[in-house]
Parts: sequence; structure tokens; C-alpha cells
Amino acid sequence: MLRLAFSLLLLCTTLPAFAQATADTASSDTTSAIPKKEIAGHQFVLGIDIISPVRNMLVTGQNGYQFAADYYLHNEFYLAAEGGWGSSDVTYDDLKYHTSNAYFSAGFNKILLPREDSTDWGGLFMGLRLGAAPIQRSAATYTIIDSLWGNTSGTIAPKNFTGYWMEITAGVRVELYKGLLAGWNIRGKFMMNGKQFNDLAPLYITGYGRGDKNAVFDINFYLSYAVRWKRKR
Repeated sequence: MLRLAFSLLLLCTTLPAFAQATADTASSDTTSAIPKKEIAGHQFVLGIDIISPVRNMLVTGQNGYQFAADYYLHNEFYLAAEGGWGSSDVTYDDLKYHTSNAYFSAGFNKILLPREDSTDWGGLFMGLRLGAAPIQRSAATYTIIDSLWGNTSGTIAPKNFTGYWMEITAGVRVELYKGLLAGWNIRGKFMMNGKQFNDLAPLYITGYGRGDKNAVFDINFYLSYAVRWKRKR
């Protein structure tokens, strides 16, 4: 799994370099290229994942909300951060417990294609994140059904622990109208300390996904708003 993760990371870092080299070559052959000074501005974006409320209504036993922010650095690199909170419930006939968690992830996005003009802040991108989620699990009640010796019930003590993961993301973002942005992200996430979830794993970890999986794939659809201002010269 680590070999896969590092391979994807290598792909994530080499594709932007290839795209940049292609853009540089194209800009040297045409007079319509955008001067760098025309796109040297600030942009801060804050967005909400609108899939999360829909998932809350459709999927029984889980609840969560997710937000994202990014800031434009230079050369089509963006600092990116995401966060949120949620909970899940295991409600089997013989096992019941509740988990809740917040999460935070940070990393970067890189736009892969050159801008069409100085006001174009959308595009195709790839990115990398590191995420962490402190998780609280309630006491769990269980029943062991045994027709020979009789049923046995008991309680497992509550527990707090933290999940860590790496994720690789790709997506598209477009500007709908003067700072109003919309876009989707697809994500591959890889839990780095999954052994601690072998016993009573969370049904759902907000920001990650199924707690009993070491690798998951997810999608978000963000509706965002951008604040922009010029750099001082």
C-alpha cells in the first residue's frame, strides 16, 4: 500500500512539472501568452462540501460536515486545508456504540493547465494532503448469543484515539459568477495507523470514510466563494 501511495505521489509531482514545461514552451512560441505580472494576485477561497448534508439524509447511522479553504501562492500552487466534524452509530442487535470526531487536513493543490486569461482562476488540479482525526468512542454494549451456555451481555470501556492518513486528490473547479466557485474532488485516502481500528472500528470517520478500511475512495463537491486582492509592488 505504501508503494502505491508513493507511486501516486510521484505522479502527482511529475505531472505538474510536465504541464508547466509544456506551458513554458507554448508561451515562447506565441505573443498571446499572459505576462506573469498580470496574474500575480492574491486569492483566498472558503467552501462547503454540499454532498455531506445529502449523505446525512440518505445514509443511516452517520452524520458529518466538511469545509475547505485554499490560498494562492505562486506558479499555480495553492496551499489547501480542510476540516469538519461528525459522528456515527453502530446499532446491531448484539453490538451498540457511538463515535464522534473532528478532523483537519493540510497540503497543496497544483493547477495542471495554463490559464486562458488573467481572470481565469479555475482549472484542472492535483493535490496532496495529510489528515488527522481525534476520535471519541463511547462505551460499547454487546451480547454474545449461545444456545448451549446461555446469552452473555457486557460493556467495553470507552476509548479515545487518533487516526492519521495521507490522501491524493484530483479535481476541477470553475468560476460561476464573480468569485462564486464550484468544483468536485476525487480522493484516494490511505490510513497510516489502521491497526488501532481492528477492535470496534468507527462505522464512519468524517473526513476519511469507513473506519475499518485502510484505503478508501471518496468524492466531494464544493461550493465556494473567493476573495481577491492585488499584490503590492
